[in-house]
Amino acid sequence: MRLASIDILRTVAIAVMVFTHFGENLSDYSPPFSGLGAPLFVFLSGVSFFLWSQARLAGGATEEEVTKASVRRGLFVFCAGFAFNFAVWLPEGVFNWDILTFIGSAYLALELARRMPAPIRVLVAVMAALVAPILRSIADYPAYWNAGDFECDLTLSEVLVGYVATGYFPVFPWIALSLVGYETAARMFPRAGTHADSAAASSSLGWTAAALVSASIGLLVARPVLPAPISLGMLGGWTMFPPTTEYVLGTLGMAMGLLAILHRTVDLAAHPPVPPGMLRIANAFSRHSLSIYVLHHVVHLWPMWIAAVVRGEEPTAHWRDAMPAWLSLTLAAAFLALCAVALARLGPRQAWGLERCMRWLCD
Repeated sequence: MRLASIDILRTVAIAVMVFTHFGENLSDYSPPFSGLGAPLFVFLSGVSFFLWSQARLAGGATEEEVTKASVRRGLFVFCAGFAFNFAVWLPEGVFNWDILTFIGSAYLALELARRMPAPIRVLVAVMAALVAPILRSIADYPAYWNAGDFECDLTLSEVLVGYVATGYFPVFPWIALSLVGYETAARMFPRAGTHADSAAASSSLGWTAAALVSASIGLLVARPVLPAPISLGMLGGWTMFPPTTEYVLGTLGMAMGLLAILHRTVDLAAHPPVPPGMLRIANAFSRHSLSIYVLHHVVHLWPMWIAAVVRGEEPTAHWRDAMPAWLSLTLAAAFLALCAVALARLGPRQAWGLERCMRWLCD
């Protein structure tokens, strides 16, 4: 089941991450919207998992078949994440716990979550967000970060701590966004629902999104006057590394609110206010989002690593200092434009790249 609202949001998430990574990795420049793409991408992983599992069941698959396929998908993305880390971030970055290893873990967790009652899923999501700052405090989060980059010794304990609490995308609190994405889809796209049901659910979720964003703003404003155990222990301002409570609430509310708005204005509209050509581009980017995520790292990082090695330098010698910001952002725009042209030539009927491999191996 493909929905234009999800295609649009996933395309936005990919575009934000491309501009952010080109700018930060090549020029040490963070665009104003950096830090907003990844939460949207993670939230949509839960939404998509719900729609995918329901489509499989509606197509005649048994619960056991859906479970096996979802486990295979989770393991595929998890292993692809390790291969990506090794090939792109070099061997020393294998255990940095990037977003792909997290998404693979999220698929496995969502397979368990879909069998839980809705209140339990919500409770687990809330607890994941609340326990995250506690785990970071116990693990001494700053000790794992050096000049904005995650580093850990290759020991079992430190690798596991990174996976759970201190890596780039640890299970806690990021799993909360996937769980809420799943629950949002379960309420917005009821199994036997009508357009009226979906419209009412969108309105309700819109108010929930507004409450989350308001709570985030309220905590940011109140933090300076709150007791130190709360302001320093449970909160931390607006940061992605670590993903603070304010950041999680705010980005989750934004993602939920955008989905609710687009569902009403695009999915349920007789005449969507989006040109058909843009919808086709969004559909293509959404269907190949995993491949584009991997490819954009290869395109902008491998030349930098290779150029340094050819000069007899360390591979990371030009890290964040390869070119001016205007050039790195121009290259990001050129990359997205080339992807749009390539995907248009490939056609709309078949997935390519990692998505095709995943379907062949897992479905």
